[in-house]
Order: sequence, then structure tokens, then C-alpha cells
Amino acid sequence: MSWIYLIIAGCMEVAFTFCLGKTKQSSGTESAFWWIGFLVALALSMFLMAKASQRIPIGTVYPVWTGIGAVGAVLVGIFFFNEPATFWRIFFITTLIISIIGLKMV
Repeated sequence: MSWIYLIIAGCMEVAFTFCLGKTKQSSGTESAFWWIGFLVALALSMFLMAKASQRIPIGTVYPVWTGIGAVGAVLVGIFFFNEPATFWRIFFITTLIISIIGLKMV
């Protein structure tokens, strides 16, 4: 169950990154909703990461959480905010994914 908490926490990190990006593209009431979404996703992410760390070593939890967030943030940037999908970005994101899998295996 702790790994599920950790994966969801990483997904919430991606969600708060997405909300943060949307705040730059909005104004007024719409911007307030994106800020609320950011704060809710941030709180959930932190709570679930803390739950996961009760059973998984923090030396594994934190890198996996940040790795999921980093990969997700790059993908959100590419798919939703028109950021470039260059060879080197994809290459290094792939190496990050391989490293996350390696941490899970050891």
C-alpha cells in the first residue's frame, strides 16, 4: 500500500505543477481556482509522501517522488504548454525513469 501512496503522491506533484502552469495563463477568478487546485494537490502530495515514508526508507521515497514529479512535469510541459520535445530532453527523462525503476528494484 505504501508504494501506491507514493505513486499517487508523485501524481499529485504533477497535478500541482500543472495547476501552477495554468495560473500563468489565467486571471481573476479562474486564476484563484488554479491556485486552490495547486494548494490541494500540494497538501495531498505531502501527506501521501509522509504516509509512504512510514514503511519505505526516506532515501527511496524522496527520489522516487521527485522523479515521478520531474518526469510528469516535463510531459505536462510538452503536452499542455507547448514546450519542446528535443532528443536530449527525452533522453535524460528516460534515464531518470530507468533510475526510478532501479531504486524500486533494490
